Amino acid sequence: MKFIVLSSETAHLVHLFFEWIAIAIGMQLYRQQRRQHRLGSMLQPGSYAVMIACILGAAIGNKLVFWLEFPHLWSQSALDMNVWMSGQSIVGGLLGGLIGIEIAKKLQGLRQSTGDQFVLPLVVGTIVGRLGCFLAGLNDGTYGNPTGLPWGIDFGDGISRHPTQLYDILFAAIAGGVLLFNRKRWTHKPGLLFKYYLSAYLLWRLMIDAIKPVPYDYGFGLSGIQCVCLIAIFFYLPIVVKQSKSLESYAITQA
Repeated sequence: MKFIVLSSETAHLVHLFFEWIAIAIGMQLYRQQRRQHRLGSMLQPGSYAVMIACILGAAIGNKLVFWLEFPHLWSQSALDMNVWMSGQSIVGGLLGGLIGIEIAKKLQGLRQSTGDQFVLPLVVGTIVGRLGCFLAGLNDGTYGNPTGLPWGIDFGDGISRHPTQLYDILFAAIAGGVLLFNRKRWTHKPGLLFKYYLSAYLLWRLMIDAIKPVPYDYGFGLSGIQCVCLIAIFFYLPIVVKQSKSLESYAITQA
């Protein structure tokens, strides 16, 4: 399947447009989720600090994981601010935002989990953002390896490739939809819905990035993002399993 090829400048603007649309929609959905669950305004002291920490953490994580994915660019473009500002990673944003939130909650003495209200914004934001990645084509770097499958797409270099941007959209829609549809099952364990979604996304990226070009091989054919996913899963999955087991115990006592 042939794809409409955009110039690098146009592709950058298209990607940036969809990125900001995704952020704007995500913020509005998060505000709506907070109102729906009676969590109060984002501008109240504790919530405001957590939101700022989330944004800063996501921004830092974005860049750190990008540079782990493309470490060879460091020696070539370390002083080029355009390169600094252009790179980002959904995985880095998710993990950085999570770490920022947890640090802020500790400093504020907050124990209430608000992660579940991020799931719908993350799902919709990922779908919109990946549309921008798809339209940017080869200029974005999120395309897949060559494939002979009938739905492979030629992004302009004469090679039919996996449209991994569309695979991400399908995953977010299906996994997010299933989790949100069943969210009432986990109302007694706030935060578990978010943990399930994040764990699923980390596992998904570990698998799907295996059919993407590897910018820098860290060994065994693993990219920087895959290494980050493996480390995050190693530390995060036991927490999810523990909370899931406690939910099962609660269900038994209520039966």
